[in-house]
Amino acid sequence: MGTKDAPLKKICLICAKGAIEDVYATLILGNGAVMEGMEAKLFFTFFGLDAITKKQMKKLKTATIGNSAMRMPGGLAFPSILGMLPGVEAGVSAMMKKQMEDLDIPAVDEFLEMITAGGGEIYACKLAMDMFKLSKDDLHDEVKGVLTVGEFYEMAGGEGTQIIFT
Repeated sequence: MGTKDAPLKKICLICAKGAIEDVYATLILGNGAVMEGMEAKLFFTFFGLDAITKKQMKKLKTATIGNSAMRMPGGLAFPSILGMLPGVEAGVSAMMKKQMEDLDIPAVDEFLEMITAGGGEIYACKLAMDMFKLSKDDLHDEVKGVLTVGEFYEMAGGEGTQIIFT
């Protein structure tokens, strides 16, 4: 982490989950970094690839099972077992997307464009791409390339760099 003597200059974010809350944490942090003038590199792996895959990026859902922080209106804890019922995940996801829209939070593809317009770079994980049988053509146009983990870490190195796993 940056200090007064060595300020944070570069942030590298790794997104491995495809739930709305995980993807947006990565996008908001990445966009905030470029807005602050930092170098930002975002790396999407495993289910995080859904955020940068053309066919999936508009279909992200909220994790309703096993999400201990989820609350119902009024602040009561959301019983995880309810997430198993048909339509609950879709309803919760729609509600969350509506709240984000009301706050004028950009859609995933708009966020990707904002980040790259600000100088940020977006990458996909080669191993995950191979596992899910995806090609570069399956990815959003803002994705700069497909990298191995080693290539990403090499790019991430240097003093004043923070790597964050969201």
